Amino acid sequence: MPTNCPFSGRNLQKATPGPHDPVVATSSPDPDLVARIVAGTGLSAGEAARVVEDVVAFHAEPVEDYVRRRHAHLKTYGARNPEIFARIAEELADRVVAAPRLTERQLRRMIYG
Repeated sequence: MPTNCPFSGRNLQKATPGPHDPVVATSSPDPDLVARIVAGTGLSAGEAARVVEDVVAFHAEPVEDYVRRRHAHLKTYGARNPEIFARIAEELADRVVAAPRLTERQLRRMIYG
């Protein structure tokens, strides 16, 4: 079902997941990691599980989405594109980003050429 674009009034089709979109985990977070966070922070198990889920979701953001989001954020505060691009490149070098979803054929090509 189309939705309205808030910027131009155009109708947009609902996005369907693409080949490079992260897979959203439907299972609960690693119980050992949750237990470690509970022991180290004093959070309840439920709170610790939500923290783990939030961190995983943050790091599952595809590179393209991260770049677009950061560009818009920095542009809002008056930064110019050359400065923005240099900053985003630095940030990406130190950031854990989601790997693209790869097909078996793509994995095979990485290994065997």
